[in-house]
Amino acid sequence: MKPIFVQWGAGNIGRAFIGQVFASNGYRVCFIDIDAPLIDLLNRTGGYTVQTVEGERTQDLSVEDVTAVHVDDAEQVAAWITKADVMGVSVGANIWPAIAAPLARAIERRYERCPERPLDIILAENMNNGARIVRELLTAHLDPAFPVSLYIGLIETSIGKMVPIQDPSNRLLLRAESYDDLIVDERGFINPIPAVRQLRPVQPIEAYVERKLYIHNMGHACTAYLGALCDDGISTIADALEIEHVVTTVRRAMEQAKAVLLHRYGQTFTAEALDEHIDDLLRRFSNRALGDTIFRVGRDLKRKLRWNDRFMGLMIEAEEAHLNWDAVGAGYLAALQFRDSSKADRAFLASVEHLPFREKIRTVSSWDESGMSRGMLEAIVATLQRIDASHTQS
Repeated sequence: MKPIFVQWGAGNIGRAFIGQVFASNGYRVCFIDIDAPLIDLLNRTGGYTVQTVEGERTQDLSVEDVTAVHVDDAEQVAAWITKADVMGVSVGANIWPAIAAPLARAIERRYERCPERPLDIILAENMNNGARIVRELLTAHLDPAFPVSLYIGLIETSIGKMVPIQDPSNRLLLRAESYDDLIVDERGFINPIPAVRQLRPVQPIEAYVERKLYIHNMGHACTAYLGALCDDGISTIADALEIEHVVTTVRRAMEQAKAVLLHRYGQTFTAEALDEHIDDLLRRFSNRALGDTIFRVGRDLKRKLRWNDRFMGLMIEAEEAHLNWDAVGAGYLAALQFRDSSKADRAFLASVEHLPFREKIRTVSSWDESGMSRGMLEAIVATLQRIDASHTQS
């Protein structure tokens, strides 16, 4: 009998990455989701295809023996979670409060029926302090006597797989890059770590979460914002990286992130390993066959410009360590001119357009929520002004 993997969240990452990875290792996969038409489609067909693309190469990966359950079907949700050998959840931090109660009820039912079978839950979404946040949310809905730390393993991850916007006309075909390493916190498991070849157990996971945020996410977004400032006709990340000054600035920004990571996690990373990581990411970003767009990578400015996200978080860390961050700052300034995005992003930029420079940075970064000192803000603003002036003169 196949082991069972339950995946809450059947979006792009849930199906094109997490579900496919476990299915390829012999698991029967059950998705839990709110999308009724998708659930019906998966149950009718019993599977879907992930097409990996790189250059001229494509590979179709069939995901079979799939079941899907609607989140409102509490009986089936609890039944599948009770049977699960391991579980994954791929929803954003803003969705977790909505799923915590039904998930907690299902876990309690599992505990009633099989108290000897702790459940490991892979938090397959990039969330800072994800295990702590989820534990608090679940605990609020569990009986006070429930043995949370003994029965629920919460495994943080660093999700690096790139899945572009999909063709809505064929929901049974997902395109993605071939990269499939799933970095997991080896300290989070209660049970033995599953024998899944794509799992990469690491510690401390915080180092890898920051590597993803500051090198991968920042470099990706930096490419989008700098590319958007170029001539018309630049629509994809691959297009942008064919422009010399874009790729040069992006690489420098990623190397500045590398310096911060080495300062913070010198016992975890080496300069050589991070250089290889940067080279690999730039190669993957340049995957024209993926068709990843500047729009997708750059959108959601309100989140990406916050004090604790990929740019400003890195700039603060670099400033505290007295490290250079001018290329990272160039990406941040380019984001303030990003017009290739959603209506919400355009409205967000319009709302700060006429503010003085310092107030604009304070507002878009949500600085007042950071608890950081005024002196740090002044230092960041002064450096950004110097970067802005140097780019204007050139």
